[in-house]
Amino acid sequence: MSIFKRLRDLTMSNINAMIDKAEDPIKLTDQYIRDMQEDLEDAEKAVAAQIAIEKKFKGLYEEQEALVEKRTQQAHTAAQAQNVDLARRALEEKRAAEAKMTEYKTAYDQNKASADNLRAKLEEMRKQLTEMKNKRETLVARYNAAKAQNEINKAMTGFSSDTAVNGLKRMEDKMLQMEAQAEASNELSSKGKSLDDEFENLSKDAEVDAELAALMKQYEDKK
Repeated sequence: MSIFKRLRDLTMSNINAMIDKAEDPIKLTDQYIRDMQEDLEDAEKAVAAQIAIEKKFKGLYEEQEALVEKRTQQAHTAAQAQNVDLARRALEEKRAAEAKMTEYKTAYDQNKASADNLRAKLEEMRKQLTEMKNKRETLVARYNAAKAQNEINKAMTGFSSDTAVNGLKRMEDKMLQMEAQAEASNELSSKGKSLDDEFENLSKDAEVDAELAALMKQYEDKK
């Protein structure tokens, strides 16, 4: 698989569509982030290797370029000294260096173009990884909110205002029933008093009445 296959195939729009269909979008997003991180690390190594090749051919090209300049100067020096053989040898080596320089320049240009292309793709991968990480934060917030809403909905299943009203009505009916039972119990209790109890209460009432009459008469005498 190409290092950059995920970059080509898993565009953000495709990722978003797959996340929307996932049962657990957080786990899916985390897996994509791990995969993209691994691809990014591989891509960085590949780009570094390509840059090394680019620099190698650049060095070879510049080396031959410097040699061409050097042999050119030497040919001029030999010509000034009327040394035909030395001038010829300098020009021959200059032409050989020019051929190598052209070859290395072509290789350098090609490898630089490849390196620049990989740099651009690497930057795109970094951008997409950042976008994915940012999207994860949004997904986590949305996912947690949705979970909370689902829990509330589950708790509210079968529960309605009618349920609450009916429950309250049953409680009121039960309370009325208990109050009626208490009242009936009091009546039965008073009916169950003995004759002696009633005469005793009557005597107590007479004593209270007598005391009250004496108290009232006491204050009437002072007027």
